[in-house]
Amino acid sequence: MLPFVGEGAESEQNREMARVTLQTIADRVGVSRMTVSNAFSRPDQLSPELRRRILSAADDLGYVGPDPAARALARGRTGAVGVLLTDSLRGAFSDEVATTFLGAIADGLEPSGLALTLLSSGRGDIIPARDVPMDGAFIYSCDTSSPGVEWLRRRKLPLVFIDHTPADGDPSINIDDRAGARAAAEHIIQLGHRRIGILTASFTGPHGLVSDPVAAAVGHVTRHRMLGWLDALEAGGTRPVVVQLPNSEEHLGYDGARSLLDHDEQRPTALLCFSDSIAAGAVRAAASLGLDVPGDLSIVGFDDSPLAAHNRPPLTTVRQDVEAKGRLATSLLTAQIEQLRTGTAPTPAEHVLLPTELVVRDSSAPPKRA
Repeated sequence: MLPFVGEGAESEQNREMARVTLQTIADRVGVSRMTVSNAFSRPDQLSPELRRRILSAADDLGYVGPDPAARALARGRTGAVGVLLTDSLRGAFSDEVATTFLGAIADGLEPSGLALTLLSSGRGDIIPARDVPMDGAFIYSCDTSSPGVEWLRRRKLPLVFIDHTPADGDPSINIDDRAGARAAAEHIIQLGHRRIGILTASFTGPHGLVSDPVAAAVGHVTRHRMLGWLDALEAGGTRPVVVQLPNSEEHLGYDGARSLLDHDEQRPTALLCFSDSIAAGAVRAAASLGLDVPGDLSIVGFDDSPLAAHNRPPLTTVRQDVEAKGRLATSLLTAQIEQLRTGTAPTPAEHVLLPTELVVRDSSAPPKRA
């Protein structure tokens, strides 16, 4: 079994032991030590049959492969990239949009052999973006003032920003949030709604009823969706009631909708929601009050996550291509990593804006006439 590679004299001794072990396998198979090394680190250089023989001999000898830390040191690469998230890592597993995005990244990284590491923004002295070895990172809808973003910049790693305001020198990918939100609000206006509520979300902005929704909208996505809704509503002479939630979890959508729907007088006839999960919570809130969707209340989500089509009723929503966003992000990051590895001159930072599309389903209809 290959021993752990330490530091100093012990490290040198362990490296010598690792070389002997490789040579032992080479002698067993009748090939060079480099060929054995390639069987583990560059399998494309060997025929499948020769690699099988080498790995079989290594298995017989109890050798599991070169020590990852030593190999990373020798190659100057860790073989991993990070994804920096705004809040706790829990959202990466509970939010359907985030899981789809991360799945697309994982698929895109597979041919390169790069592993994916999830990074929280960090708390106190624990800052994964500072301490975890990686060759580059995706910064996914994060507060740019977080210590994690600052440390990744200081490390001069290849970076791609997703759902962020584009900045010079930083490759970025966004969807056209403003156009998508505008289309959703125009749809509601065209149906005849004039009493309209908005349930939006911001991790760092104020929460609850907000009187100045643009000022309260902190973050690129939150701000641009708010601007899009207001583009259409103000053009139609409508002033919405806006509730800002701490995040886009379904139970918060339920609570936010209840706060708008509990009052019979001037109750909204339509709700525009930051996400499909918030919209699904709003549907449950309406049902708890005996309100029919869309008979008494129209609800429009955003994202077109799997939840939108499966909800009852199926949600009218704004579709974004999360898979394409993940694939493009992967392409931009791996290209930077390869340029760094080969010493190729970096290409200018690319800023990609992906289109959105309104998807009309059963949760929106004209309002009842008094």
